Amino acid sequence: MELHRGRLIDHLQLVVRDIAASRRFYEAVFKVLDIPIGGSAEDYFWADELFVSSADSRAANGQLTGRHHLAFQARDRAMVDAFYQAGLHGGGTDNGAPGERSYHPGYYAAFLLDPDGNNIEAVFHGPAARSAASVKISF
Repeated sequence: MELHRGRLIDHLQLVVRDIAASRRFYEAVFKVLDIPIGGSAEDYFWADELFVSSADSRAANGQLTGRHHLAFQARDRAMVDAFYQAGLHGGGTDNGAPGERSYHPGYYAAFLLDPDGNNIEAVFHGPAARSAASVKISF
C-alpha cells in the first residue's frame, strides 16, 4: 500500500465557541505530536494546515463551523497514547481509547472530542518509510 500526504489540503479552518478552551486542547495534543503552534492572536491560532478562530474573529463570518473529523499523523503507538492522555488533560472528551482498528492491519488510533465536539484522531498506520519528513514550501 502506498499513501500520499500533503497533496490535498492547503488549510482547514475551525470556528469555535471558546477560543481559550480550544487553544488549551490543541496546544496539549500538538505538543505530544511534535507540531509547533505557528502563530496566534487573541482570536485565533494556527499550526501547520489548521487555523482555529473565534466566531468574532476577522477570519470568520460569525458562524461556527460545525462538527468535523480531523486525523493527525503520529510517528508511533506511543505518540497516539500520549495524544490521548494529553487531550484528556487539555479538556478533550474520550471518543475511542487508543487501540488497533479494523480499517487496515496496523492501524492504531485514538479519538477525542475537542471542546466544540469535533472528532479529533491521532493515527499510526504501522511501520512505513517516508520519502520526506514534511513538504517544504519556500517563497
